[in-house]
Amino acid sequence: MHRSLSAQTWNSTQYAENGRFVASMAGEVVDLLDPQPGESILDAGCGDGVLTEELAGSGALLRGVDASGSMVKAARARGLMIDQGSLAELSYHAAFDAVFSNAVLHWIPLSAQPAALACIYRALRPGGRFVAEMGGRGNIAAIRTALSATFAKHGIDSETAAASFYPSPAYYQKLLEAAGFTVQTITLHQRPTTLPGGPDGMERWLLTFRKGLFDLLPDSSKR
Repeated sequence: MHRSLSAQTWNSTQYAENGRFVASMAGEVVDLLDPQPGESILDAGCGDGVLTEELAGSGALLRGVDASGSMVKAARARGLMIDQGSLAELSYHAAFDAVFSNAVLHWIPLSAQPAALACIYRALRPGGRFVAEMGGRGNIAAIRTALSATFAKHGIDSETAAASFYPSPAYYQKLLEAAGFTVQTITLHQRPTTLPGGPDGMERWLLTFRKGLFDLLPDSSKR
């Protein structure tokens, strides 16, 4: 149940320092979820629980799940109910009124997407809703191109190693429908983002969001 789906690894402290903007930019998808008091919601890929805690403030009953032990520990430290496991191996059955996911699904490789979406669908009660945000086609394209060229010199396919699944809305809608969902809204938003950290922002981003990729390199090649 705890198998990682990509080479990416997470450090909750590092993420809190360099990746908090991900949760901070989730306002629109939270509004779309519109959590209601008393309803049961699963935060799929909850990370360190910051957004889970925010959702719980609505009065909804939140449960989180994440594959990273570091993130699960940080989320549980907030007093949240958190399970550890891969989204492609969830065992919930008709347990939630809604499943929410923010900036997580693009970390699941295409080969595991059908299983993950089937698990999410099965976790919902009849009439339940799935509201999610993820990286889409063209996301961080320049960064990925640079990484591909750099890591190819070391015999590493950076796209495969990092999962890097960034589909078009039309393509992902087909995956959702194949899992049983009726899609009401799916759109691709342009969201230019200023990285925190000033001149060190890109380095911090790389060592947070492509940490597993850089861990594949020998120490002598990391600088």
